Amino acid sequence: MKLPFVTTSIGAVGLLGLLLVPLQGCTNLDETPTSQITPGNFFRTEAEVLAGLAGVYAQLRSTAPEGSIYDANEVSTDEIVVPTRGSDWYDNGQWIDLHNQTWSPTSAAAANFFNGAWNSAYTGVARANLFLSAVQNATIPNKAAIVAEGRALRAFYYYILMDMFGGVPIVTTTEVGQHPRNTRRELFDFIERELIAARDSGLPAKWPASDNGRFTRGGADAILANMYVNAGVFTKDAAGGSGINATGYNSCSGVTVSGGQDACAAAIAAADRILNSGNYRLADSFPQNFRADNYNSPENIFVVKFIPADGLGMGITMAALHYCQYAPLTPWNGFATLAQTYNAFDAADKRRQTILIGPQKDVLTGQPATVRVSGACPPYSPSVALIFTDTIKDIRSATEGEGPRIYKWPADPAHVAQNSGNDFAWFRLGEIYLIKAEALNEQTPGSATALGLLNALRARTDAVNTPLAGPITHDMILNERLFELFGEGKRRQDLVRFGQYTSRTDAASGLAGGKQARPDYYVLMPIPQTQIDANPMLQQNSGY
Repeated sequence: MKLPFVTTSIGAVGLLGLLLVPLQGCTNLDETPTSQITPGNFFRTEAEVLAGLAGVYAQLRSTAPEGSIYDANEVSTDEIVVPTRGSDWYDNGQWIDLHNQTWSPTSAAAANFFNGAWNSAYTGVARANLFLSAVQNATIPNKAAIVAEGRALRAFYYYILMDMFGGVPIVTTTEVGQHPRNTRRELFDFIERELIAARDSGLPAKWPASDNGRFTRGGADAILANMYVNAGVFTKDAAGGSGINATGYNSCSGVTVSGGQDACAAAIAAADRILNSGNYRLADSFPQNFRADNYNSPENIFVVKFIPADGLGMGITMAALHYCQYAPLTPWNGFATLAQTYNAFDAADKRRQTILIGPQKDVLTGQPATVRVSGACPPYSPSVALIFTDTIKDIRSATEGEGPRIYKWPADPAHVAQNSGNDFAWFRLGEIYLIKAEALNEQTPGSATALGLLNALRARTDAVNTPLAGPITHDMILNERLFELFGEGKRRQDLVRFGQYTSRTDAASGLAGGKQARPDYYVLMPIPQTQIDANPMLQQNSGY
């Protein structure tokens, strides 16, 4: 039986975690949530401290599928599109605004997704700051490891902000006040220092099974490896400038990080610490990473914990599946992918089986699925088979069956309503192989070692079993990242790094009204106007 640290603690009481209310205007990052708990009357035992830490972990759920952070990073790319289907999914135009990159600081996408992402990440920062302040004077066993967890979690929430918005205010105390933006490079350096300090001063190499999901040294190194390979982007406050080579690729090469090390070399070193730790291995089969029992996957490095319980489960299946496809629930029939993305997979690549297309079945019963008649699912007669097409004709007027559907995290047979117990891996070993390959190829273009890492992923069960001939190229790396990490929240970051985020179009999918080329400054999200109104010391990203 799975007893994840986070959800067990929250379910038991959560104490401080449950008393940390969501912050709706989180520009005042050090705003202290109202609570009768103080360091003097709480945090007297390790159990109380862990209950407080659980509140910092609980905020991770807002970063996983179904949340505004995930939506912003996936729907704005070629991996997910949410077309209007009759009266469904228009939602004031926010999904089309997001996918087509037509947003502004006050548009529908900014009001919902970007403001939601800003608040979600800064709520995590505020919770971490409050926790670290409260635990400072506690006398408990394992204090160094627990403090390291709090620092690493705070660094991760700042990592999300850095990726999406660039430089943001750095606040590490609970003192109330407004703050100006730090530069993106200052934020990069802060996150790097915090992760290194947490890794070296207390995070364990692994936890007992009963603490599945807690931060480890591998988790810190995974975020660092990702930051280093993205250093050509993450150290710049705007699009363009130094670091972009003739192909439009933002290289890690030539960017200096901690200790004067080249970022590509630092990415390889961080990846090697994970690969050589003995704590991780590739899963025996690709689907093992995503099923309801994926808490057992040996690839997991840093995950968001879910369980099949009310309000504590993953529900992305609801966003993607057809209304009549998940008995006894009625999914929402929204998230689809594009023809050009589906067709990019080789037909022999079994990783494409995470995308549903053609005649469909109920995902739990296996019975043939049918379309609705007069807005209702069966029983009725005669029935009409549900068939997902590979194309969507018009983003503003799609039928119920148009578009392949993402189904990477299968429905949990033990689900409670829409809550499934599948964990969401922000970082797993498959991506570490890809990061090391990319950094090696920057050091030695056409690296045979890098090609071998890609082929190791393709060789595992339920993948491809057809090796790439090489020589390895940027395009090959980007494609393999798509095939391996489809739907895992990485595509926007990858397209930005490879210089294709704003320039990509939906033309190859034949999608009317879809994405057209946009100005380069769209590689950063605008700071929502509501946040600037709350904190006039903030300055808007260039171009908006």
